[in-house]
Amino acid sequence: MKKGYLRLLIFELTFMLIFILSGFVSSILSGYVKVASIVVMLVLFKFLFGFEKDRHRYWKCICIEIAICLLTYFLLYYLLGVLIGFAKVGNYWTIDNIIHIMLPLILTIILKELLRYMMLVKSEGSKLLIVITTLFCITLDLSGLFNEYVFISPYSAFSFLAVTVIPIISTNIFCSYSSYKAGYKPTLFYLLIKSLYVYIAPIIPNPNEYFYSIIELIVPMIFMYRIFRFFQMERDEEVLRDYYKKKLVPLIIPTIIVVIIVYLTSGYFRYHAIAIGSGSMTPNINKGDVVVIEKDKDYDKIDIGQVIAYRKGNVIVVHRLIKKIEVDDKYYFYTKGDANESEDNYVITEDMFIGIVNIRIPYIGYPAVWVNSL
Repeated sequence: MKKGYLRLLIFELTFMLIFILSGFVSSILSGYVKVASIVVMLVLFKFLFGFEKDRHRYWKCICIEIAICLLTYFLLYYLLGVLIGFAKVGNYWTIDNIIHIMLPLILTIILKELLRYMMLVKSEGSKLLIVITTLFCITLDLSGLFNEYVFISPYSAFSFLAVTVIPIISTNIFCSYSSYKAGYKPTLFYLLIKSLYVYIAPIIPNPNEYFYSIIELIVPMIFMYRIFRFFQMERDEEVLRDYYKKKLVPLIIPTIIVVIIVYLTSGYFRYHAIAIGSGSMTPNINKGDVVVIEKDKDYDKIDIGQVIAYRKGNVIVVHRLIKKIEVDDKYYFYTKGDANESEDNYVITEDMFIGIVNIRIPYIGYPAVWVNSL
């Protein structure tokens, strides 16, 4: 082994050991402490090995390829959210959250990927050093996370493995490959979007640990395969421009459609679309139909005979309003399903009321009804 390889190997293994020890002892390597630690490593690396400029020619093309893959990923992921449900994201656009959550994350990603790239360049194609560099970045990502989990059962250990460890391993394998083949800029582009959208988007899909683990394992591997395919194809600049134009344009309309679908189905905005799972409103509204609920709390304007939606426990019920009374400035509603012989044997209060139903789209809700019945 060359002397420079040995020095790099010692450098990486030494800090890997520090990461592992710090991860089990305390959560010291987190936030700005982790940022400062990476800065120290970069300074020490420059002193020992020096820095290299990123001279990769096709980094812009790889960024476009990653953008196409990310757009496709978000389209499919949010369509999956229509079936499995969404979670509302808290407001991270406060000074405190930006300073203590988002900014340290951005700085950590940028500095870590610069360090990864420099290590990969100095490895000069050595498979052993590429693997060690990837392990180095994995341990850096995991450091400071162990104390956030309480391993009191096999399920908690599985949850940590599925939600944290597997995504970190898969992502770092992709990032090392991308950085080695195309430089650190495409990797930065990928990580910044993939890591920050959960703080920026108002809602995100809410899969269970099994779904999430599978998605986060497969998606980086697909991205890596796309980069591999790129370097196998003809790389003429004019051919590439036409290629990406043909790839990007067809994604615009599906993106708009998915944004509309997510807006309607998430339940966090004024209009909420749901699939009807029973036949209690037949023949006017059938099982498998989709209805659009307009959220409206102006109870004075709600008339007898209108179809309303309300929440009973964890279920949204869509029935027809047959009586409305006001007692002490509070409204109470009585409903009945069109196909039912008698009215509902409970009273709907204002806190249960969601809104009125004015739009019905036949049959398109059957996939959602089928998934929820499993």
